[in-house]
Amino acid sequence: MMSSKLFDLLMDAPDAPQIMEQMQSALQKEKQTRAVFYEWLNDDVKAEFINGEVVVHSPVKRGHLLVTQNLFRVLSTYVLKMGLGEVSVEKALIALSRNDYEPDLCFWTKAQAAQFSKDTMFHPAPALVVEILSKGTSSRDRGVKYEDYAKHGITEYWIIEPNQEWIEQYYLKPHQTEYTLQHKYLIHEHIESLIVTGFKVPVLALFDESENLQVLKGILGV
Repeated sequence: MMSSKLFDLLMDAPDAPQIMEQMQSALQKEKQTRAVFYEWLNDDVKAEFINGEVVVHSPVKRGHLLVTQNLFRVLSTYVLKMGLGEVSVEKALIALSRNDYEPDLCFWTKAQAAQFSKDTMFHPAPALVVEILSKGTSSRDRGVKYEDYAKHGITEYWIIEPNQEWIEQYYLKPHQTEYTLQHKYLIHEHIESLIVTGFKVPVLALFDESENLQVLKGILGV
């Protein structure tokens, strides 16, 4: 929905009809470009469609991969054991009203996941999204994605810094369209999800494989 401030500015403009025509034309062109993107997209590439442009991602560094694998390992195991829903990593495309993203990690509730099939390619907005910062993605993770995820009701958003080893946890309060920073977790702390019931993990477990293994054993009860 257009913000009230932007709407008021547009309505005060003498050339509002012309501006709207230009916007409609631009959005129609963007829609056509998005259709071409869907035809081109395949399993071999990690790509997103953001504000009319196709963004192709380069391979990530080992630190990024380590965090992704560690978090996916413990979160997916916990969610599976507790029957809470579904977790996907890297290649799950979420299709929002204007843009398409492939977040580093997503969690859908049991009710959301019940709508999936083996042929599902375009996923709805998840309940939790995790993005791991890199030099090439940081501005989008904190910019357009941050705004878009909130506008589409994604309740919880984690931003992880793999080099400095911290996690920012954002929460979308009921009836709000902007995130609130819940806490910035450092390496010696434990982070607890606000949407994945009962999931609490040492931040260290996302950066250290030995600690990750201990957490995994605890989840499995071995």
